[in-house]
Amino acid sequence: MRLNDHEAMKYFAVTLAVVLFFASCSVGKNSYNPHKKFAPEQLQHDYELFRDILEESHPSLYWYTPKDSVDYYFDWGAKQLKDSLPEYKFRNVLGYVLAQIRCGHTSVRASKEATRYSERTRGLMFPLSVKAWKDTIVITSNLSRRDTNVMRGALLKSIDNKPVSVIVDSMFRYLPADGYNLSHKYQTISNGGVFRSIYGSIYGLKMKTPIEYIDTTGALKKTEVSLAMQIVDTARIKREREHPVPKKERKKEGLQTVRSMKIDSGLHTAFLEVNSFASGNHLRPFFKSSFKKIRKQHVQNLVVDMRGNGGGNVILSNLLTKYISDKRFKIADSLYAEKRGSGYSRYMQNYFLNHLFLLFLTHKKADGHYHFSHYENKYFKPKKKNHFNGTTYILIGGNTFSAATLFTKSLIDQPKVVVVGEETGGGAYGNTAWLIPEVTLPDTKVRFRLPLFRLVIDKNAQKGRGVLPEVEAGPSVEAIRRNEDYKMEKVLRMIRDGKKN
Repeated sequence: MRLNDHEAMKYFAVTLAVVLFFASCSVGKNSYNPHKKFAPEQLQHDYELFRDILEESHPSLYWYTPKDSVDYYFDWGAKQLKDSLPEYKFRNVLGYVLAQIRCGHTSVRASKEATRYSERTRGLMFPLSVKAWKDTIVITSNLSRRDTNVMRGALLKSIDNKPVSVIVDSMFRYLPADGYNLSHKYQTISNGGVFRSIYGSIYGLKMKTPIEYIDTTGALKKTEVSLAMQIVDTARIKREREHPVPKKERKKEGLQTVRSMKIDSGLHTAFLEVNSFASGNHLRPFFKSSFKKIRKQHVQNLVVDMRGNGGGNVILSNLLTKYISDKRFKIADSLYAEKRGSGYSRYMQNYFLNHLFLLFLTHKKADGHYHFSHYENKYFKPKKKNHFNGTTYILIGGNTFSAATLFTKSLIDQPKVVVVGEETGGGAYGNTAWLIPEVTLPDTKVRFRLPLFRLVIDKNAQKGRGVLPEVEAGPSVEAIRRNEDYKMEKVLRMIRDGKKN
């Protein structure tokens, strides 16, 4: 069972990617046509299925948004489909409706053909990437080589004569999140090229776009930014073709990006970075060897970096928790599905296996839901061998999601654990994780993720918010300009000073 196969942020970045309707040159054969429009009848048919499937099987459709409001947004979406639309505009409609449900695990994905097309095609795009937080949008990169005056660290004030606050608010209306969480939304538009993609998807693209910004000297300036060509590292591609890296080496490098551990003997501190709990990353032997080294080298402090962890296998997140927790812990007050079967099975990925799981491992309780009682009643015991007994610092932020939130929530009340950073993107009260099949709509082939279970992690937690840090460490304009890792710097100062807050 997995809480989240891939980071939700990665799904959404693909979902709202511009279908490059300004594409200028293709780097491979692909029959997909991003200009193709679907007839209203096709769009309406897919949309009706989209609504029916969600109303039938989604366990938390009205968890944060009342039914009459959800119905209003469903009806609004239907009214947008009176004319022919290309796929990306249809996805925008679906994405907007889903965002109103306030479920971070329910999101839209491009069709497989559109995804392959975007991966193989170079095209023009809005050039700016940003780091965003409340009341502040800082430019972090500018892909346009023509506009070298717009540099990293400039404060973005407006785009195309629209205040950036209005633009961000518009983007938030398309972004899924758990409950009322804003840290996840701010972080999402700060991830990679997501801001560029969403801007083009919502507002369209112009060859030149006026912007207003405050430069690094504090001067308010106006200029225009040009569309930039998607960067393709042709030199790297050529190098890899001529001198291919052995498969074993590639796999090792890939694992290194997912999880790593290093020890600073001078600080008596181990730094454990875990960017996913997804299966297939050899996390069991990695955790085992890491905590063995930590014990042998008498490490006093452990820094666990969860900032890039979007979730994965709950068994693996529990395993890491066992190495740190000083007491038994529980991950679910309740875990249940609305139904065991579906009238729309032909559109659902892995329906047979999911149906068997629901049929044999859940049972109906008096509340009418099908409960997976195994996790509702289970407490997990800490590991004895190679257990870490020193002080643990957990770094969190808006990308900390799903199983990574469970890990943080299970440990935050422990006396020798300090949680540092910003509010997690994943909900502290609960989420709709566990089994999440992908549904493919038959006419447009657009896909969306359909959670089957509602997981209440802690019924006493604040509903609609993430796990809040014990020690806040947020961004600043100066830190972004210096490209400073401000959360890690905060923890290092605490360790050097021998403090826990």
